[in-house]
Amino acid sequence: MLLHEAFEATASRVPAKTALVCGDERVSYGELQRRVHALAAQLQAAGVAPGDRVVLLLEGDVSYAIAVHAVLCAGAVFVPLTATTKPDKLAFVLNDTEATTLLADARLRGTWADLPVRCPALRRVIATDGFAADGERPPAPRIDQDLAAIIYTSGSTGTPKGVMLTHLNMLSAWRSVQAYLGLRTDDVIGLALPPTFSYGLYHLLMGLGLGATVVLERQAAFPLRLAQGLQRERATVIPGVPTLLASLLDLPQRATIDLSALRLVTNAAAALPTPLVPRLLEALPRADLLLMYGMTECKRISYLPAEEAARRPGSVGRGMPNQQHWLADELSRPLPHGSTGELVVRGAHVMRGYWRRPQETAQRLRPSPIHGENVLHTGDLFRTDAEGWLHFVSRLDDIIKTRGEKVAPREVEEAIHRLPGVAACAVIGVPDDALGQAVKAYVVRRPGSELTVREVTRHCLGHLENYMAPKQVEFVDTLPTTESGKIRHATLRGG
Repeated sequence: MLLHEAFEATASRVPAKTALVCGDERVSYGELQRRVHALAAQLQAAGVAPGDRVVLLLEGDVSYAIAVHAVLCAGAVFVPLTATTKPDKLAFVLNDTEATTLLADARLRGTWADLPVRCPALRRVIATDGFAADGERPPAPRIDQDLAAIIYTSGSTGTPKGVMLTHLNMLSAWRSVQAYLGLRTDDVIGLALPPTFSYGLYHLLMGLGLGATVVLERQAAFPLRLAQGLQRERATVIPGVPTLLASLLDLPQRATIDLSALRLVTNAAAALPTPLVPRLLEALPRADLLLMYGMTECKRISYLPAEEAARRPGSVGRGMPNQQHWLADELSRPLPHGSTGELVVRGAHVMRGYWRRPQETAQRLRPSPIHGENVLHTGDLFRTDAEGWLHFVSRLDDIIKTRGEKVAPREVEEAIHRLPGVAACAVIGVPDDALGQAVKAYVVRRPGSELTVREVTRHCLGHLENYMAPKQVEFVDTLPTTESGKIRHATLRGG
């Protein structure tokens, strides 16, 4: 099976069912399939060949769902970008992938108007107001080893890299995630996350492949409107990130919003602060809460079963179906349970590599001494308890070295989050002549809070080793985040 074939089968089976809701627009499976086939035929007629890269510069709306499936249907490779992508990054991705085609939102002409001059391989730009209305589904023989997508990392550190994912990679991740999520055909998925990134993208693909209704909520920046939309559509599933879930919990009008239809809430992209877990369980008693961990390079790695959320709120589980994982030391040797080390992953969902970056690929995909194949070294530091439950410690690159000691920002952030009045925080290391690096905390207060620097410092000194307590505390209105919801620590460090 290829990635888009589940949607094709579903659309043929339930053509009258609502597939997508976006604002006032409601699109049935049959109508969506017709529009997908029309664009796929248009792409092939324009000269798009199997394996060609097609960049998508689209809003996360119906046109995006059409474009993803149409590119796959035409046998090409889709490269998703957000509609807010700046011209220089767009040109970089087009040139890096040698994309022949750009599918772009017509309202963004100012962003892409001069690209044909800057991008020699680009042969055509098709704007959304030029999408074909009719066309027959084109034949495009492909196999599951062919590339389906190149998804660029958020670029929070260094130059963005294109993660190469085959049909097999994405279908393997899909099947494993579906096995534990248990999405159903009668689900209404409230998707407020950008579908241009892995977390949101897979919910769009899984929902449409399964036959659920996907509600493309574009009101994440306005929590009250988002909550009202979820209530109106009787959403049963919400994939979330910490900032989104916290904004819903902090709504002054939360008591008036009926989210009783929710049966599943998930968190990924960034670790959910432990104090938020009991708040979510109390606010949404009918919904299962799944805490998950993953990365673009393999989609998902672990999830914490809902029944463990109250008992192990700081864990992200023990892995997911059809994969193996372990912790490794600095020499890549496997470590036993109860250790701390880099998380290593083996499975069919692991990427093929980074697009045209053999050195970076070699750093992440390394030979396994156990299995004689390449496995993914995540670059993330984890610890396990005696039973193998995974606890995220830090990105290896984010570890702070102060006074000769190593500090994991996550541990300091967890302590600060326990303070009443804290909405969000991020911890980094800053240069210090005496310490090497000093621990600095950026803190966002909750509405109405009058929390002081002294209170934050005293709290941390009372709950952490002295060397871990922040030497600097700065209150800010917001924290820089990627489109996928991760805090940009590199931006805070001036990178």
